[in-house]
Amino acid sequence: MSSESKRKILVTSALPYANGPIHLGHVLEAIQTDIYVRYQKSLGNECYFFCADDTHGTPIMLAARKEGISPEELIDRVRAEHYRDLSGFLVEYDNYYTTNSEENRILSEEIYLSLKGKGHIAEREIEQAYCDTDKMFLPDRFIKGTCPNCGTQDQYGDSCENCGATYSPKDLKDSHCSLCGNPPVSRNSKHIFFKLGDFESYLSDWVEKGSHVAEGVRKKLKEWFEAGLQDWDISRDGPYFGFKIPGEIEKYFYVWLDAPIGYMASSLNYFKGDRKKFDSFWKDKKTEISHFIGKDILYFHTLFWPATLEGGGYRSPTQVHVHGFITVNGEKMSKSRGTFIKAEGYLKHLDPEHLRFYLAGKLGPGMDDLDLSFDDYTAKVNSDFVGNFVNLVSRVATSILDKLDRTLGTPDAEGKKILDELRSSESKIREWYETRNYTRVMKECSRLGDIANKYVNDLAPWIQIKSDAEAARKTVTVALNAARILSIYLYPVLPRSGEKVYQILGLNKKPEFADLSSDLEKTKVSAYEMITKRVEEKSIQAMLEENTLETKSAQPTTTTPAAAPKTEGVLEISIEDLSKVDLRVGKIIEAGPVEGADKLVQVKLDLGSLGTKNVFAGIKASYQPQDLLGLTIVAVANLKPRKMKFGVSEAMLLASGEGESLSLFVPHRAANPGDKLK
Repeated sequence: MSSESKRKILVTSALPYANGPIHLGHVLEAIQTDIYVRYQKSLGNECYFFCADDTHGTPIMLAARKEGISPEELIDRVRAEHYRDLSGFLVEYDNYYTTNSEENRILSEEIYLSLKGKGHIAEREIEQAYCDTDKMFLPDRFIKGTCPNCGTQDQYGDSCENCGATYSPKDLKDSHCSLCGNPPVSRNSKHIFFKLGDFESYLSDWVEKGSHVAEGVRKKLKEWFEAGLQDWDISRDGPYFGFKIPGEIEKYFYVWLDAPIGYMASSLNYFKGDRKKFDSFWKDKKTEISHFIGKDILYFHTLFWPATLEGGGYRSPTQVHVHGFITVNGEKMSKSRGTFIKAEGYLKHLDPEHLRFYLAGKLGPGMDDLDLSFDDYTAKVNSDFVGNFVNLVSRVATSILDKLDRTLGTPDAEGKKILDELRSSESKIREWYETRNYTRVMKECSRLGDIANKYVNDLAPWIQIKSDAEAARKTVTVALNAARILSIYLYPVLPRSGEKVYQILGLNKKPEFADLSSDLEKTKVSAYEMITKRVEEKSIQAMLEENTLETKSAQPTTTTPAAAPKTEGVLEISIEDLSKVDLRVGKIIEAGPVEGADKLVQVKLDLGSLGTKNVFAGIKASYQPQDLLGLTIVAVANLKPRKMKFGVSEAMLLASGEGESLSLFVPHRAANPGDKLK
C-alpha cells in the first residue's frame, strides 16, 4: 500500500474505572476494538489504539481511604492489574495511560476555558444530595433508587442501566445513600453547567449526516433530541479526587468531563507532547477517530463528547461503535451464581484466543447483547477453531512432511483453483471487518476451511505418499497455503495462532493482507508446533467453581452460618484455625431496617474495648429491629470488613437455624460487652 493511500486512524475503547477488577464485560469491548485495530494495521494503515484507566471521583477517594493508602497509590496498582489482564487477552495497546495525568489536566482546563470563553458555561445554585451520616455531598453514583423513567430499582443517581435514561439524582425515586443506606437530605451549592442545548443543531447534523453512528443508535438519539437536551452539571464539591476547576474554590471537574479527554491525553502522552502530531488527529478531519463503547455510556459519547470537542476547538469523532452487554449462559453476569467472571480467573484456566474466537463469531455491528454459553463455546472452539482451522495445518505438517524432507512443491491446477476460491473472499472479509460485522467474517472463514479440508480429505496425502510422493507434496502445499490464507483472514481475531502458522511456514513476520497475492512454493517448512488444544470441560468447571468460591468469600458476611449452602458431611478444621476466630460478647445498642433489603437488619454492636461495629445481618425473618435493642449476643469480631451497597459490615452475628426459626446465640450466663469467648 502506498503512503498516499494509507489511512490515519486513532482508535479508543472505553476507560475501565479504577475501582474494581477487569471482568468479561471489559474484555468483550477490548477484544472487539483490538480486532478492528489489528485489521487496520494488517492493511498497512497508520492506526493507533489508545486507552487509559478512568481514575477520578469520590469512589476512588473512599476506596483508598479504606485501604489506608493515597488515591495515587491505589490507581497506580489497579492500572497495572488492568493492563496485565487486558493484555492477557492479546489486546495490543499503543498506549494504556491514566486520566490522572498532567496531559489530561492541561487539556481539561484548556477545553473548559474555551467553552467558558465562548459562553457555553453557566453557573447556578442547585439543591444537592447530602448525607448527614457520612458528612459529604453525594456523587450521583453514591445515590441509588428507582429509575423515574422505567421504574427499574437499584439504579444509580445519574443514569439507568436498564433504559439508558439520564436524569438528576433528585428525580430518583426512593433514593438512599449507597454508603450507609440512609435517605439523603438536600443542601444548596453553586454548580457549573455545560450548556448542551447550545449544540443541538450541530449534534443533530452530526447524528443525521454520514455514518458517525449506526441506525439503531440514531433512533435512540432522536428520542433524546425530542425530549430536549439538558444542561450538564460538570462540577462536584470537595472532598473529591480529581482536577480543580480553574478560578473556583473547592470545585472539581466531574469525572465524566475529564474521562473522555483521557483519550486525548493518552495520545498526547504517546506522541511525547508533540502538538502538531496530536492536532493531526484531533483537529484534522482527513484523519479518523473511532470510539468503541458499550450502550450504557451512549449518551455521554454521542451527545456530551462531540459537543465538548466542538466547543473546545477540536473535531468530532468519525465513528462511535456501540456494542451490547455480555451475558453468561443466558443470564446477566451474577456474582451469586459464580458467572461474574473476572479476566484473571478466565486466563488462569482457559486460552485467551478461544474467547477471542468465540466472541468474534457473535459480534455484529449492532447493540444486541451477546451470550457466552460455555456448552456452545466448547463446541464452537473444538469444531471450528481446532477441528477446522488448526486441523488443516496439523494433519499435513507433521509426519507426512517429514517424509517429504519438509519441503513444499507447487500447487497443481486443481489446487490453484481451491486457493483462488479462498482468495476471492478477500473483498467481502475486508468489508465485514471494516463494518465490525465479525460474525460474517467467522462464518466465511469456517466455510473456506471446510472447502480446504474437503480437498485434503478427498486426496488423502497420507495415502498418496505411499505410491506418489510428489502428488502428496502438491496436496500438502495447497493445504498449507490455504492455512496461510486463513491465518491472514483470521489474524485480527487470532494473532498468536496466525503467527504460529507463519513460523511453521518459515515466515518471520506477522500475517498481513498484502501476503494474499502470492503462494508459498518450494520452501522448507519448520517442525510443527502445537497451535492450540481443544477445550476441556474440566477446565471450564474449575474456572467456574473457583470463581464461585472466590465470589462467595468476597461477599459481605451478613447472614448466619445456617444460611450457607448445605453440604454432605462436615468440614474439619484444626484448633489453630479455630483460634483465629475472635468470638466476643456484643450488646446491640442500635437496630433498624435496611431500605430496599427485605431480609436485612442493620445493627450497631457495643464490643467493649473493641468499640462499636456496624453489622448488616440477614435475620429479619425472625427478628424485628425493635426486638433487638439491648440484646446481648455472640459475634465474630475480627471479620474483615465487607462493603455492601448499603454500607460496610464489620462483624458477624452467630445464629442457628434459618428463616423464621433462626435463633441468635446468646451467652448462657451474664457477660459484658467485649468479653472474649473461649
